[in-house]
Amino acid sequence: MTLLRCLLLLPFWIISCTQAGPPDQAEIERFLDRYFSTWSNKDMQGYQDCFAPTARIAFVETSGQSASQGLTDFIHGQKVSHERTSEPMTEVPTSIKLQGDARVVQAEVRWKLTKGRETVTGTDFFTIVRTPQGWKIAALVFYND
Repeated sequence: MTLLRCLLLLPFWIISCTQAGPPDQAEIERFLDRYFSTWSNKDMQGYQDCFAPTARIAFVETSGQSASQGLTDFIHGQKVSHERTSEPMTEVPTSIKLQGDARVVQAEVRWKLTKGRETVTGTDFFTIVRTPQGWKIAALVFYND
């Protein structure tokens, strides 16, 4: 009976030992908080450090058209946006959904951007990878509502 039980449980044991466990949700949420806080604090170096050097960033219009940029152009555009605004801008996550494993996580983050009396909401879709330097954004696709 013991041998039969072992043989029946073996496939489940193999599967559970070979699948990567889920990422530490709190760690990913701290990473995403850093992403939003560095942007809001105009810390463009800290903000850039959240991305992998080869990251691609795409903005999707309401029409479905999208424009894609590499990291250097994207960071430059964000820096210019902060420099040209007369009102401080603050962006905060309002909800976070995560899926993935210990190597790659996909995050859907609803956010709210406040600029003076104006408020804009939208969604960021991140692909985040674990690197020797920690979690980094490999791709970001976002839109405003």
